[in-house]
Amino acid sequence: MKIQRRLSAAKLRPAIDQFLKLSGRKILSIDRGWNPADGTPVFTQKGQYTTRGWTEWTQGFQYGCAILQYDMTGDEQFLELGRRQTVDRMAPHVSHVGVHDHGFNNLSTYGNLRRLMREGRIDHDPRELEFYELAIKLSGAVQAARWTETAYGTGFIHSFNGPHSLFSDTIRSLRILCLADQLGHVLMAEGDKAHNLLGRAIEHAITTARFNVYYGESRDTWDVEGRVVHESIFNTKDGNYRCPSTQQGYSAFSTWTRGLSWILAGYAEQLEFFRTVKGSQIEPHGISKRKLVAMMERAAIASAEFHIENSFVDGIPFWDTGAPGVASFGRYTNTASDPYNDVEPLDASAAAISAQGYLRLGNYLLAKGDQARGERYRAAAFTIAEALLQEPYLSASPKHQGITLHSIYHRPNNWDYVPRGRKIPCGESAMWGDYHTMELALLVKREAEGGIYPTFYS
Repeated sequence: MKIQRRLSAAKLRPAIDQFLKLSGRKILSIDRGWNPADGTPVFTQKGQYTTRGWTEWTQGFQYGCAILQYDMTGDEQFLELGRRQTVDRMAPHVSHVGVHDHGFNNLSTYGNLRRLMREGRIDHDPRELEFYELAIKLSGAVQAARWTETAYGTGFIHSFNGPHSLFSDTIRSLRILCLADQLGHVLMAEGDKAHNLLGRAIEHAITTARFNVYYGESRDTWDVEGRVVHESIFNTKDGNYRCPSTQQGYSAFSTWTRGLSWILAGYAEQLEFFRTVKGSQIEPHGISKRKLVAMMERAAIASAEFHIENSFVDGIPFWDTGAPGVASFGRYTNTASDPYNDVEPLDASAAAISAQGYLRLGNYLLAKGDQARGERYRAAAFTIAEALLQEPYLSASPKHQGITLHSIYHRPNNWDYVPRGRKIPCGESAMWGDYHTMELALLVKREAEGGIYPTFYS
């Protein structure tokens, strides 16, 4: 990535205003045209949203986009849409015991609505606020119950693959435990044993940083600092780590870039959150606040530098840095991205998630006095944002329901649509890519206007 120091939130404001004109029309198009009986919209084919049965982890993004559209425009129809659909459709996601996605689905909906009420952006209704907070409490506890102990003194929230599986994705979903704990909730289990939600969040963060992020320490032949593996596998009988793995990446020894983006954004948010947590709340869980924060900083910074070193000049990455066709591009990091190439797909959704991570990490580092890295990462965020807010990544066609183009879901399974006449997937959108571009736009717009800095926690 060629970081553009000339950019700022204020300079991106006109592009965001134009972006919001397009996003609003697309959100309404999906709502009017989608039959909920068909499941949840996941990604587009030929510009129209369709579903893909795996897990229903994207419904919160669908309604969350409407809530964020209201947040940025004040248009009441989007608040009504997001609030009504949250009440009508999201309850099954609160009690879903089979997924690791609670933070995605439920903070995008209940969490955003709670945040807006606490910010004074919507009328304060104590009963309505209690409804949102009850959903968050229950969601956090259900997520924390999906637990695997390891042989290393910590555990983790296992993925939908089963108790052996630790996904990198879950580090961003982890915030549901943090907020539920902040709201005073615990997970109750057999024998009336109370499990502390903050403690489980801390353990999951430690385990993920230890096994899913690499630091150039010769763990294996391809141990490069900042490399991220999608999945770590554990022996559930004795709790020992067995090997790296991947579901959506090219291999266990390359970096699936959306997995890296979850690490970057997830740890950046955790760092912001744990600045507000007292050391006395952390120490009972076997680690000091200083060591916990240092571990999170290391994981976030390693992944941030890896993305910079392994993306095109505008910050857009390949879907996987080790995909077989990448080598044919030579020194591609010095060139502009081309999502219409015929060799390997790019993933704009990974860029959108990483951009928010860069902005939050940069702000966090500036606040603690690390000006050089703080400014570097903020500029990286704005560099990616500039690319996403214009074509070819901004979906300008009114016939296309997506917001952010050139997102990839599952390349190994060949799920992504390949347009006629092309050799690789391109030109399509995914619900998580659209939502995270909306979140990025909100962050930038709030900064440009001097507004309240949005966080998931109180």
